[in-house]
Amino acid sequence: MTDILLEVCVEDASGLIAAVEGGADRIELCSALSVGGLTPSAGLMALGARLPVPTYAMIRPRAGDFCFSPADIDIMRRDIDAARSAGLAGVVLGASLADGSLDVATLRRLADHAAGLGLTLHRAFDLVSDFAEAVEIAVALGFERILTSGGARSAPEAVDALEEIIAAAGGRISIMPGSGVTARAVDALLPRLRITELHSSCSADVPAQDSRLVSLGFVTPSARRTDAALVKALKARLSDVR
Repeated sequence: MTDILLEVCVEDASGLIAAVEGGADRIELCSALSVGGLTPSAGLMALGARLPVPTYAMIRPRAGDFCFSPADIDIMRRDIDAARSAGLAGVVLGASLADGSLDVATLRRLADHAAGLGLTLHRAFDLVSDFAEAVEIAVALGFERILTSGGARSAPEAVDALEEIIAAAGGRISIMPGSGVTARAVDALLPRLRITELHSSCSADVPAQDSRLVSLGFVTPSARRTDAALVKALKARLSDVR
């Protein structure tokens, strides 16, 4: 059986170190994972480019929906340039119309601008009403993979939908389940889903250590942090299942 590649999403330098120590096969590099991930800084991109595993940068200029204005798109194009200049392996993109369908024109413009970089279509895909149609769009635009929870809050809740998406893909594009993926959740996904890669934050809830920072609004009472032990545990579970 083919080994399942583990992609870990991280948002800071300590997360990068933990992911690599735990055995991640690829990194999705973001800022602000608490809102689904935004574009990382140029400095963090440069650090990610020095890792021994491929790193893809999230290209999302703001929190909120995925309906982007011309100004947003200009920022995204410049952030793609920054990812390329840093030496990253690829970028993670998504764009929607008001009805939740994929914004083909914007995605084509961004994908063309990212020529030469790897391409992941992110969970804007989960907003569409027709998964099969969205798969065809992603294939036509040259995406390598689709990150999806099957339209649910977490991937383990949507195994039936994920099966349908994988069938629609027909091996032409990788379908990478993500959201709510833990070592414990693997049994709900595998071996039922025929996949080659999986996405997880492998994070643990860590309480703030300084109440002054909380009281001044500099940090939240707790935050999720990438945990090398959780990365190792998920990698081990994937090996056990396959």
